[in-house]
Amino acid sequence: MNTGSAEKTLKEYYTYKDLLNFPENERWEVIDGQIFDMSPAPSRRHQEILWNLSKLVAAFLEGKQCKAYFAPFDVRLPRRNEPDEEIETVVQPDLVVVCDETKLDEKGCRGAPDWVVEIISPSTSEKDLIHKKNLYELHKVPEYWVVFPGDRVVQVFDLNNLEKYVQKRIYIGNAKAPVQVLPGLIIDLQKVFQE
Repeated sequence: MNTGSAEKTLKEYYTYKDLLNFPENERWEVIDGQIFDMSPAPSRRHQEILWNLSKLVAAFLEGKQCKAYFAPFDVRLPRRNEPDEEIETVVQPDLVVVCDETKLDEKGCRGAPDWVVEIISPSTSEKDLIHKKNLYELHKVPEYWVVFPGDRVVQVFDLNNLEKYVQKRIYIGNAKAPVQVLPGLIIDLQKVFQE
């Protein structure tokens, strides 16, 4: 468990209610009741990539039903139909797209987004590649992208017929990467990785 400044209130199990009581200037995620500190802040390069990708997605979605959001934006993933305060998994992906507006409220998103993008940082690689991949698969996020800034690589996972992630695609460098859940959106990675 990565607790950072939460050690002053160290617990074995956390919920969304606990997150709401943390100082507003701190960023945390809860995955299956375990707390993860999101410090330090993302690198400049991480933020450039997120900004570049967000612009491309926002331009495509203009006038469409689906909405894009970038961190910090809470995605609450209930296991059943429990009240928000009891939800034991709340994450802040780098970028999410939600097409079902009934999942959106003033707190963020309750339920699985249609597309999630995580940009790998050295401090988050294990969480993004293992914990979050398993989590997004469990909650049936249809498409999950993992972006590796240093290598200029995008790894794409899609749910198969058995609702398990299959790595169908890897895009490198200046490739053009289609988004399966948003037909017609093709991400030009040269624009995403430009400095």
